[in-house]
Amino acid sequence: MTVRADDARFTGSISELYESELVPLLFAPYAEDVVDRLSANGLTRVLEVAAGTGVVTRALASALPASVTIVATDLNQTMLDTAAAAGTSRPVEWRRADAMDLPFEDDSFDYVVLSQTLQAMKNSEIIMREMLRVGREGIVTFPNFGYWRNRLHIAAGYMPVSENLPYQWFDTPNVQLCTIADFERFCRERRIRIVERKVLTKGATVKLLPNLLGALAIFHFGNGAE
Repeated sequence: MTVRADDARFTGSISELYESELVPLLFAPYAEDVVDRLSANGLTRVLEVAAGTGVVTRALASALPASVTIVATDLNQTMLDTAAAAGTSRPVEWRRADAMDLPFEDDSFDYVVLSQTLQAMKNSEIIMREMLRVGREGIVTFPNFGYWRNRLHIAAGYMPVSENLPYQWFDTPNVQLCTIADFERFCRERRIRIVERKVLTKGATVKLLPNLLGALAIFHFGNGAE
């Protein structure tokens, strides 16, 4: 995820701060859960959108066979430069690209991955459409705004600040926050097929009342309603 999903101007110290502070808090703990959603059987090409400084990309590179091509994109070139400098266990194609207008042919990837960034995009519907245009299936992760601790903050009259939503209202990059129930309704209405859902709180799987008790959601989805 780029610090501001609609702004490609961040440079230097911003990308370094992102890598040192936000990646360990928001991205690294869930990178393996994202990778686990991918089946290596028959894979040839995987795309990561809004890759930021590459924590999920590195997990993909370590887990997937060398025969699978990995393309990682971000709107911010400095983020990509930081990711490339950090290195991966095998070659990855780094490419600057706008997630709302991906420069790839239809159905050119097996999977498209978007981790912890959907809520920071101006138009989530366009992002989802683009993911399913260029890929056969997609994986997204996002903080669940319906989590009970967030509801308590709202009930007290304040915007929530938590482990998965660490920003104050005045400096947050998040513009499209949603709940698990919101996302599932979004998919139903657009005939997007949910292949699998995993809900987590502090790394533990939540099965009971996930929209209330879950802090973070991972959805594996594809074209065509169930």
